[in-house]
Amino acid sequence: MRHALGVLGIVAACVLLAVSAAMNWRFGLSLGRTELDGQIYGAASAAADCMKALVPFFFFAAIRNRAWSQAAASMVVWVVVTAYSLTSAFGHAALNRFDVAGDRVHEKTLYNNLSADLARAKEQLGWVPQHRPAGTIQAEINSAKNERRWASTSGCTDVTAAKSRVFCEGYNTLVSELASAEQAGALEARIAEVNAKLSGIDSSKAMSEADPQAAVIAKLTGVDIDKVQLAMTLFIALLLEVGSGFGLYIACSQWRLYDSRTPAAPAFLATAAGGTPAAAMAVPNIVPASVAIEKPRQEANDNVTKTSPVPQRLIAPENDVERFYKERIEAQDGSSLTATALYEDYCAWCEEQQKEPLALPTFGRDFGELGIQKAKIAGRVRYIGIALRPGVVLEEDKNTPAFGVKAA
Repeated sequence: MRHALGVLGIVAACVLLAVSAAMNWRFGLSLGRTELDGQIYGAASAAADCMKALVPFFFFAAIRNRAWSQAAASMVVWVVVTAYSLTSAFGHAALNRFDVAGDRVHEKTLYNNLSADLARAKEQLGWVPQHRPAGTIQAEINSAKNERRWASTSGCTDVTAAKSRVFCEGYNTLVSELASAEQAGALEARIAEVNAKLSGIDSSKAMSEADPQAAVIAKLTGVDIDKVQLAMTLFIALLLEVGSGFGLYIACSQWRLYDSRTPAAPAFLATAAGGTPAAAMAVPNIVPASVAIEKPRQEANDNVTKTSPVPQRLIAPENDVERFYKERIEAQDGSSLTATALYEDYCAWCEEQQKEPLALPTFGRDFGELGIQKAKIAGRVRYIGIALRPGVVLEEDKNTPAFGVKAA
């Protein structure tokens, strides 16, 4: 279960990191004067965002190893890259949020204007008098112009006779009806055009608020909607930056990356004087293995007391590296030794023992077989959890003395 939660946490942190890096890349891309400049700014922004997520690992590792200068440098780098990434996130979030809100406002305004224009056209169409089709009216007008009275009245401009007045009144009525028909046709064409434009607009978006989230929060809090929009923009940027900056480090805490147990000294089987294993003398918490020694027994046919031989166990001989570990090294939490310092002390020990020291690669391999944790820190190989034994030199192990033979 713990591992499943850790994996899910890492996946979520990586998603946040990818989104944050993409936002920073897009914003950096918009800053370039040319396409190449934009690519450079975008790559730098994305790299800074990724570095922001990795610096916590370096920072706490440096503190654990007491590398204070590296810890200070990590903090400086983290502050710089986080500030840059945060400003990029602010810029991207502001551009997108305000652009989207502005587009919605424009769309809503356009929808309202078209709706008002449509309503006016329909209202005007309702005021147009009843009329016949324009083609029918135009045919009657052409027919009237072919009559004799049209010519005698000079196109209904010189009316004197009663019959001429009746003819011209009929002609003018046709002209008025034709004008109404033409006006109605124009209004119907306008209505069709407005309806076509309205069909291309999403009415659900046009009827909603330009920024629904900010509008709801503004109504609940009574704060001006512009301030709410600004606060939400900052909040989104902080969410991405904090989540992408620390999410990966927090998720990896499931596996306790920096936990390490202090290695116990190897339990050597060689016995010192008195039957106590030498390893138990060098390192605490190792229970000495008891050595069974039989008591002297009396022979039935003589008066001489003889001792039974001490049971012997097959014991692997110590090598020089194991002896050096027992005599010069001690386990110590929070300490570490560089490979160079350890080898130099080994050479000094060999000189005291009048022994030929092993070559550094051979010594490193044999010492590593003792189970000591090794790590490369700041370019130097260190052995973790051990320290040189200060001013202590142990004597060499000696064999257990045999019991003397006494006369009865």
